[in-house]
Amino acid sequence: MPRIPRQQRAKSTVEAILDAGYISLGRHGLAGTTTTHIADIAGVSVGSLYEYFRNKEAIYAAMQERFVRDLVSTLQPLTPRIVRTPLTQAIPTLLYEVQALLLRDDQRYLRYARVIFNADFRLDLTEVSRLLGDIIVQYLLHNPQYARMQRFAAMSYIFVNAGMFTVIRHLSDPNPPISYDELVDGLAHMVSHYVRMEQQLMQAAARDGLSVAQAGPLGGGVSGGDPGGAEGGVPGGG
Repeated sequence: MPRIPRQQRAKSTVEAILDAGYISLGRHGLAGTTTTHIADIAGVSVGSLYEYFRNKEAIYAAMQERFVRDLVSTLQPLTPRIVRTPLTQAIPTLLYEVQALLLRDDQRYLRYARVIFNADFRLDLTEVSRLLGDIIVQYLLHNPQYARMQRFAAMSYIFVNAGMFTVIRHLSDPNPPISYDELVDGLAHMVSHYVRMEQQLMQAAARDGLSVAQAGPLGGGVSGGDPGGAEGGVPGGG
């Protein structure tokens, strides 16, 4: 049974094996990589590798865990800044941080993501989605004017999670049809358009004394109120 690394030397060996796993995937692909490849790149014996990992699949699982952990640790500290910026700036901030993570360390994670996507390997981003959900809740607490948009939480979840997937897919494409800046700008434009439409519905509802649901198809039964309160800090979109 593989042992758990407790001493610093053992932990360093495990980290070297994982680093070698990312490199080997870039060279040999998901199916072509072997534990011998990984051990050779890590500078350890195959026997030492098996002390910590049962097989290649166990290494892949640990690689995924580290990627998700680093993604979460990159995004989580952004929360205090994100909740105090306009929505159309908040989403690009998140997406550019994801890009920076994927490109660092000689594009280690980008190469990993490229192999994973091309192999249709299931990448479990549950922890990332949970964090993004928490960020959305914190954003609503700091920007209560958005809470009056009944679909804001759902739409934000869709925008952020779909945007995250699209970003990783885009960066994994060696020849993407658009630039990364164009991608981020397009996502920000979608968000801006949604917010403007919701604001217009709320303003119309306030003028006519209707619920937002009665004012138009994007509403969801939120009572009309002060139209200016829905506009706080959101610039006009693209």
